[in-house]
Order: sequence, then C-alpha cells, then structure tokens
Amino acid sequence: MSLLFYIGALLIVIGALCDFFGALGLLRFPNFYVRLHAATVGIIGGAAVPLFGVALLALGADFLPHRYAIAGASFVTGIVVLIVSPAGSHALAYAAHKAGLVDWEPEVDHLAGVEGDG
Repeated sequence: MSLLFYIGALLIVIGALCDFFGALGLLRFPNFYVRLHAATVGIIGGAAVPLFGVALLALGADFLPHRYAIAGASFVTGIVVLIVSPAGSHALAYAAHKAGLVDWEPEVDHLAGVEGDG
C-alpha cells in the first residue's frame, strides 16, 4: 500500500466524523440558520472530503482497474460539491430570511436595509 492509500483512508474517516458532527448539529442546534450551517458542514466535510479521499485511494491502489477514471470522477465531483453546497445553503438562508419564515430575534440584521430584491 502506498502513502496515497493511507491519506485517502484518513480523509474518508474525517468525512465520517464530519457527517456525525453535522447530524449532531442538526439535532441539537437551536434554530434554522445554525442548523443550516451544521448541514453545510456535514455536506462539505462529509461528502467532498471523502470524495477526495476516494480519489487518493484509487490513485494509490495499483490493483484497481480504471483507477485514473475513478480518481478523476471523484475529484471533479468533490469540486462540484464544494462549489454548489455553500451556494445552496446561502440561497436557502437568504430566501428564509426574506420570506420571514423563521422566527428569530437577531442582534444585527445586515439584510434589513437591502432594497429592490423583492
């Protein structure tokens, strides 16, 4: 086994821990916005990091057929998850705030003065 194999396995374990803590945050955090943050941590840490780990595992496994295709697909998918997940979470939080669906008392509301966005 090569060093890439062990680093990939470590990234997969880190992803499992991020999934666990993200799920724990979804259960324990007090409101929608903080729970959305926990879900985003779970997605980025629990999906993107293990995908990079799978890419490294595939590159380090000499016995695996089509290992470059597996590594490339995993890496590209990880990059897409890294880009799309924060954007989706931001859109959800912004829409929930603008629609007033979530009851909460902010100390500072930077979006209260935004005009012209409906």
